[in-house]
Amino acid sequence: VSLKGRSCLTLKDFNSEEIKRLLWVSGDLKHLIKQKKQYLPLLQGKSIAMIFEKRSTRTRMSTETGMALLGGHPCFLTSQDIHLGVNESCTDTARVLSGLCDLVLARVYSHSTLEELHREASIPIINGLSDLYHPIQILADFLTLQEHYGSLSGLTVSWIGDGNNVLHSFMMAAAKLGVHLRVATPKGYEPDRSVVEEAKNLSKQHGTQLILTSDPMEAAHGSNVLVTDTWISMGQEEEKKKRLKDFEGYQITMKTGSVAEPDWTFLHCLPRKTEEVDDQVFYSTRSLVFNEAENRKWTIMGLMVSLLTDYSPQIPALKF
Repeated sequence: VSLKGRSCLTLKDFNSEEIKRLLWVSGDLKHLIKQKKQYLPLLQGKSIAMIFEKRSTRTRMSTETGMALLGGHPCFLTSQDIHLGVNESCTDTARVLSGLCDLVLARVYSHSTLEELHREASIPIINGLSDLYHPIQILADFLTLQEHYGSLSGLTVSWIGDGNNVLHSFMMAAAKLGVHLRVATPKGYEPDRSVVEEAKNLSKQHGTQLILTSDPMEAAHGSNVLVTDTWISMGQEEEKKKRLKDFEGYQITMKTGSVAEPDWTFLHCLPRKTEEVDDQVFYSTRSLVFNEAENRKWTIMGLMVSLLTDYSPQIPALKF
C-alpha cells in the first residue's frame, strides 16, 4: 500500500487496507521514537504550511512537534497571516504554497475550502478539521482503541452527542475496520444525510452494524466504547442556551456505562465541558482521553510520513 502523493480530506477516500496502513505506520513511529528513543529524520528538508482559520491546541501542537521530531519545518499561519479567499484567492494560495512547501494542513470552517485547495495545489493537502469531517482525530481514536483492546474488529463504538464532523469521520472509517457503530443524537442534530447513506453502504459492504437513534441508553447498550464531543462548536456560541436544553439527558455518566460492556472505555476529542461527560467518567481509569490526545501526534506523524515518503514500518503489522 503506497499513499505517497495523496491528500487526506476525508477517510471516505481511503479503503480498509489504506487506513490500517496509516495506523500501522503511526504505531511504528510511536514505538521507535517514544519507546526505543530512536531519531528518525524521515522528513528532513521538508516543510508543512499550517493554515488555521480556527484555533486549536491538539492540532497545532501535534503537527508542529511531530514535524519537528521528524526533522521537518512547520510554518504556522493564522487568518492574520493568510486570509483565504479574501486578500488572496484559494486558487492562488494553493499554487503559491505548492512552490514553497511540501505539504499543507488546513483547519477551516468550510469543507469546500479544502476541496479548492486540493484542486489547485500540486502537493498533498491534509484536512486539519472542516465543518464536514475531522479525519486526523479519528486516526488517533482508532490507534488508541487498537492499543487498548489489542484489535479493532468486532468492537462496538457508541457516539452520544451532536451529529458533527467527528461523527461523520467515524462513520466513514468504522465499518472498514470491522467496528460496529451505534449513534444517538437529539432530534434535529442528526448526522448529514449523504454521510448516513454512505455509512449504511459501508456497513452493508463490510458486514457491520450501524444503528441510529435519539436514545443515549439504547446507543450505549452492549457497547465497548462511549464517545462524545463538544455540544457547542466554534461558531455556534449564539446557540448555546438552545443546545444545552436540546442535549438534556445526553451527558455520559456511570449510569450510561452501566448498560455497556464490562470492559467499556470512554473517548472525547477535547476540549471537554462537564455537561458532556461528568468528572467521575472523565477522570476514571475507563477514560482514554489523554492517551487519545497524545496519539494525535503519532497519527499526524504517520500520515505526513505516508503522504511524503515510501517509508515501510519496522515493527510487525498491528492486529486489526
